[in-house]
Formats: sequence, C-alpha cells, structure tokens
Amino acid sequence: MHMTSAATTVGSSVFLKIKSDIITGALKPGKKLKLDALKVQYSASVSTLRETLNRLASDGFVEAPEQRGFLVRKMSNEDLIELSNLRVLLECAALKASLAFGDEDWEGNLVSAHHKLAMICKKIMDGEVVPPERRLHYDWEFHFALVRACNSRHMIAVFQNVYEKYIGYQLVLRNYRWAKALEEHQLIFEAALARDAEVATDLLKSHLHKSLSFSLVAN
Repeated sequence: MHMTSAATTVGSSVFLKIKSDIITGALKPGKKLKLDALKVQYSASVSTLRETLNRLASDGFVEAPEQRGFLVRKMSNEDLIELSNLRVLLECAALKASLAFGDEDWEGNLVSAHHKLAMICKKIMDGEVVPPERRLHYDWEFHFALVRACNSRHMIAVFQNVYEKYIGYQLVLRNYRWAKALEEHQLIFEAALARDAEVATDLLKSHLHKSLSFSLVAN
C-alpha cells in the first residue's frame, strides 16, 4: 500500500510539473517529447512518463499523432478563438449559477481574490517586476472565485482545463492588458457582488472578447 501511494504521489508530481511547463511555455508548442530526455529532466521512470504523457494527451495538452511518440500541443489562432468561445460559454453559464447559489463564504473568497489580483496588477503598472506566472495565478483565483459556487464540479473541471490552455497562449505570446483588465475586473466584481447576473455576464463576455482581440492582434 505504501509503495502504491508513493508511486501515485510521484506520478502526480511529474504530471503537474510537465503540465505546468507546457502551460508556461518552458516546453515549447510542437516540441517532441522524447522519453530518454524527459527521464533525466524530470527524474522519472519511463513507465511514469508514458502514463503521464497519455494523461496529458487525454486532457489535450499533448498530441500523440498516430501513436508515433508525443508532442507538446501546437498553437494556432483558430485554436485560441475556439478556446475563447468555450470560455465565454462555460464561464458565463457558471457565473450565472454561482450568483444564484453563492453564500457569504463565496462572497468573502471573491472579495479576497479580487483584492489580490488588483494589488498585483497595480504593482506591475507601477513598474515592479512580477513574473507573469504569478500574475496569472491571481487571475485564475479571481475567475475561479466568480464561478466556484456554480454547484457543478464537472463544469468547473472543464472550465479549468479550457482556462489553462487559454492562459498558455498569453504566457507564450507574452502579451497582457494590465490597465484595461484591471478596470474590467473591477466592473465584473462589482456586478457580481450586486448579484446582477445580466450585467455581470455581459461584462465578463466583453472582457473575454477584448482579451482575445488583443491576443490576436499582438500575435
């Protein structure tokens, strides 16, 4: 039992590390993932790596073309547009449900998440050097706080998967809308606290469309 538990822990650690390196661009889009090299880089066995890459392929972070090895998922404008459209559908639906079901704990988490995101954005705008991964961690916390009370773990799981792929584009392209995003998040936050589902979802939809347009132009 102990050995199984340890193996599971190692496998989960390797899975999270490789997925993180794909999202942040440390492993470049289209890069061939060779087991021998990964074995050294991640200090993992070939069996663990093979299982990890199969899991990542199932989640859409890795491609396995006709079973001829593994590649980091490729990027394209078409894929980015599709991910953005999925975010709009999922996040707006989840936000509406979250506003209906959210309690005082949900409100408290949202206030905290918005405060942390606003502070990190202001630091960046004041010239402080903040790793993009850190800023986007707080972005995730805010967007997750908005929808976490939607009462659907399946919707949350799919949303997280789409969000992580979408954010991978921003981390690889290195393009962000600090000032505008700060203003838009503030308006979404205020509408959410007011439980105004129509305004909150309209603002969220506009925010996501503007973020997509900026990424496509910058790309």
